[in-house]
This record gives sequence, structure tokens and C-alpha cells, in this order.
Amino acid sequence: MKEEKLNLVTNWDKTFPESDKVNHRKVTFHNRYGITLAADLYEPKEKVEKFAAIAVCGPFGAVKEQASGLYAQTLAERGFLTIAFDPSFTGESSGTPRYMASPDINTEDFQAAVDFLSVQENVDPNRIGILGICGWGGMALNTAALDTRVKATVTSTMYDMTRVNANGYFDEGDSEEARFENKKALNEQRTIDYKNGTYERAGGCLPLPVPEDVPFYVKDYSEYYKGRAYHERSLNSNEGWNKIGCMSFINQPILKYSNEIRSAVLMIHGEKAHSCYFTKDAYKNMMENNKYKDNKELLIIPNAVHTDLYDNLSMIPFDKIENFFKEYLK
Repeated sequence: MKEEKLNLVTNWDKTFPESDKVNHRKVTFHNRYGITLAADLYEPKEKVEKFAAIAVCGPFGAVKEQASGLYAQTLAERGFLTIAFDPSFTGESSGTPRYMASPDINTEDFQAAVDFLSVQENVDPNRIGILGICGWGGMALNTAALDTRVKATVTSTMYDMTRVNANGYFDEGDSEEARFENKKALNEQRTIDYKNGTYERAGGCLPLPVPEDVPFYVKDYSEYYKGRAYHERSLNSNEGWNKIGCMSFINQPILKYSNEIRSAVLMIHGEKAHSCYFTKDAYKNMMENNKYKDNKELLIIPNAVHTDLYDNLSMIPFDKIENFFKEYLK
């Protein structure tokens, strides 16, 4: 399949310092829908015949120059060949219209990353893992339930995007009436968008300083995306998703078969994160009637909030992640 030629930035424009311990380059690959994805590849400078490899993505609405790139570069420093990629319709990846999301296509993006890694001459195709951050933690679990080539999966500060879109935060909109009103508003927006020939954006994080009366997690997000990790291509740092960009998540749960995952899974979340219930419940559901429980683990980080696991190097358990991947990608 012919890939679209992308106009990729060549200078270092990440929100974290460049490491002198790894080699970095831009790469592209395509998914089965013909969308060309852009990625940063990080390779240890110490050469081996075949690397274990890890594909990293997230958070939802972020770009590879933010948290996923930090994870990928750090794991490359620890001996893995890694890629951090932009999902379809976002960042430097192709796909139109822009700023759309899909539980199917975004799961496919992870599988396409596995396709790419599987055919690299310096990668062992039997030693491939994935790592999903925030909303991409849910996508990673969905991929692990579908793709038998994935030998190990890590989720960090996971969101179940189907659950939050269907039920709202903390399941406060978990009723037929609330879902109907949400769907009614979204479908009215579809008519407006079609009439205007454009897609209205939902808005990203709040500008700084954030008002004192907003929930802590709103402040937490804004301080990351609008502050210390602002990036011009990040949806969350700017105008956000299209208003109708995520509507298909409402009635398409992605974790239905997670209890059939046979490969290894490590789920990590912050104790103080507003989103911790997503990981706790997903882990419980994954373990229920699962015949392969011995390679599954839940790790709760004391005192950590949601975005601590985006970029707080004193909170992200990289030693644990490294040892987990080394155990199951050997």
C-alpha cells in the first residue's frame, strides 16, 4: 500500500529534553484503512541483533511530542526499541477530517504500529509490547484482546473512553435519559456541521490561570496541556476535538473481551487520580473468569494524581515498567 508523504517536522520540538543515550528519527507507517501515521522512533545506541520493541501512544488528545514520547525515549534508554505515534486524524499523522476519534480506527492504529515493528530487521517480532496512556490505555487493552502478536501490555493512568462518553465523569450521566439528551445534542451538531461544511471544535483545556472553583482534575489537565507541556499540535493544548469527534464511543464498549487476554498486562494508576476508578474496574473485569491471571498485575502509585503519570519522573514507575517488559518480552 502506498503511504501518503507527510510533511514532518525535523527539528526537536518535544516537551521534554532530548536524550544523548538513544538515536532518534521520524518514521511513517500505514493502517489497514490507508491512513499514514507519523511516529518518533527511539533506538538504543548499544546495538543488538534483535531488539524487543514497544509501541506507545496517548494521552487522548495529546501528541507524540508530549507524554508518549517521554515514555518511549525513557524505555529506549533502558534497552528497548520504541515508537511513539500520533493517532489517525491528529498530530502529524494523516486522515481527514481532522480531530476525529474512533474506537475501531484507534485500536487499528495500535495494530498498525505492531505491523510496522514486526517487519523491522532489528526487531524480534515475537517480542513486541504496547503501552497506552490515559484514553490510549483503554485502546491498548482492546488491542491486547484482539492482537495475539502483542506479548505484553502496560496501561498508565487509563481512561475507558467508551465509558466516559456514555456515562460522563464518575458515571453521573449513566441513565437512558442523560444519554438521550447527549445524543440529541450531538446529532443536532451534526446537522449544523453538515450545513456549514465545517466541524466545530469542543475546546481544549482551560487557559491559565485556571479559576479556583473548577474541579481539581480540570486544573490538573490545564496545568499540563496549557502550561508545562503545551504543544502547538496537541488538541488538548488548543481547540480540542471536534464536538462530534468522539460520539461513536457512546455505544461501542471497547473492553468487552478483556477477560480473554492471555498475554501479560500491567495496569498502573495514581491513588489520588480522579480517573483511578477506570483502572480499578477495568482490572477487575479483566480478571473475572480469566484463565490467564498469573501474568496480570495492578499497581496503584501512592499520592499520584492523573497527570503525575504523564511526566513526573519521580512518580512514573519506570523501573517496574522496564522489569515487566523484560520479563514478558524475553
